[in-house]
Amino acid sequence: MDRITKSLLDEFSTENSFQKLAEDKQFEHFSCFLAVERYLSEVFDTSDVVVGSSGDTGIDGIAVIINGSLVTDVDAVDDFIERNGFLDVDYIFVQAERSSSFETSKIGQFGYGVQNFFNEKKKLPRNPTLKSAAKLMEAIYKQSSKFKRGNPSCKLYYITTGKWVEDEALETRRQAVMDDLNSLGVFSKVDFFPIGASEIQRLYRESRNSVIRDFEFSQRTVIPNIPNISEAYLGLLPATEFLKLVEDDNGDILKSIFYDNVRDWQDYNQVNSEMRDTLISEQLRTRFALMNNGITLIAKTLRITGNKFHIEDYQIVNGCQTSHVLHEQKTSIDKTVFVPLRIISTKDEDVIASIIKATNRQTEVKAEQLLAISDFQKNIETYFRAMEEGKRLYYERRSRQYNNATGLDKTRIITPGNLIRSFAAVFLEEPHRTSRNYKSLLDKIGKNIFTEGDRIEPYYVAASIFHKLEYLFKKQKIDTKFKYARFQVLLAFRLLAASDLLPQMGSHKMQRYCNDFVDIIWDGDKCLKYFKAATEIVDTLSEKKLDLDTLRTQPFTKKIKDACAKHKKIK
Repeated sequence: MDRITKSLLDEFSTENSFQKLAEDKQFEHFSCFLAVERYLSEVFDTSDVVVGSSGDTGIDGIAVIINGSLVTDVDAVDDFIERNGFLDVDYIFVQAERSSSFETSKIGQFGYGVQNFFNEKKKLPRNPTLKSAAKLMEAIYKQSSKFKRGNPSCKLYYITTGKWVEDEALETRRQAVMDDLNSLGVFSKVDFFPIGASEIQRLYRESRNSVIRDFEFSQRTVIPNIPNISEAYLGLLPATEFLKLVEDDNGDILKSIFYDNVRDWQDYNQVNSEMRDTLISEQLRTRFALMNNGITLIAKTLRITGNKFHIEDYQIVNGCQTSHVLHEQKTSIDKTVFVPLRIISTKDEDVIASIIKATNRQTEVKAEQLLAISDFQKNIETYFRAMEEGKRLYYERRSRQYNNATGLDKTRIITPGNLIRSFAAVFLEEPHRTSRNYKSLLDKIGKNIFTEGDRIEPYYVAASIFHKLEYLFKKQKIDTKFKYARFQVLLAFRLLAASDLLPQMGSHKMQRYCNDFVDIIWDGDKCLKYFKAATEIVDTLSEKKLDLDTLRTQPFTKKIKDACAKHKKIK
């Protein structure tokens, strides 16, 4: 392994608490991170992707991405259908080899393992992780009527520390793998990416840096000076230039630049269908700029040389639907198609929030879609970071906001989704809703979750318990089989380690309750003791089966509460 790649591997391993793993295992996690992170807008735990053990069928990592989110849970399939009405699925497979060369035999083994994964008559043995992923895959294909934008895509990453050269034998084997997978007839597209040392270094640097783009924007006018706005422009951008802003090097949509947008891609509803029809029609596409409200883009950095614009750390805060339709229909785009574009350069968070709110008033906005720009979220972020170093957490209020932070323990980053689930499990006592019926939790935002008047301490407590459990999973001090029951374990932990009688969320009593609880959570020995007791209770109640259909029900939650109360009495 060359010294640059080794240095990047060491940095990644340190930031993600993998220092004690053998180097080959570190490289598996590193490779999975590089292959998957570009398709997600939030941080993720590579432990949820790495397969790595006997019976891995030549596959070191597998990620299933549904509607832009990493999914490991069968229940999430129905949840996404309920929330979005469709399934947009990407399968990502990773093979990680530290060797300095690519081998045809490894390519063949990898390809056969992936093909076998989708084969209804499997021929290779599977380890528990692969079995779980296969169940998820089967659940997805049972809902194939929801593939409104086509079948899932399949991406294979073969990662080594060598250099890919146009060797005929290697290329022939790579193409054969793609042909075999395409012959299954279950994918919209199959890609096989050979990644060597130079690509590893490029992907890692891209993961650390904000998105950067250069494009030509000649048909524009300057917007007069506005307080707290560095520069602003309004004009018409050729759609071919606009696609450079919303697609990556592989031609896939850049998920992260839409994270602060208050509306997700809504598939081909009536408005989006009309946009599509306009682009398809040779007569109508020239009028696209007149029939569309346009795009609002906010960039933290903007530099201009003539008609060439250079932007860094940007997000599209209005125009998510237009962007996706243009991406989906790019084969219909020609030089006659223009997009109305508003570019604003500012680093002022309050200005950004006001622009997002103002430009998205045209349609209904739900409470959970305004999370990133709410004052309550900003207060959570500030509170988490203000804690003393050993107890400090980092709330990722905005997409990838900690990507370029150096020396930061990435295991301490808490996403909004994980905070919502943890708070619901620990304080609302509803762990059964954290995966199944997650939409019902989102409906509680502003009512029972992130409510004005709530104290911040309970959210910090919930996040701390979640972080500690994930840390113990990673350090193998708690059996990872409990990952599927993690939120049931979180509730049991609170019921065992603190009073089961909760004060009002906005009261000073809640502040004292949480402050006392925090000391237990961050005491290594006490924390581990209570987590072991919590997992034993969950394991016993489930008869050591941890069956999801049993775990994720209200009656099972009640059993946990009763068992914890009984445990404390005996103690």
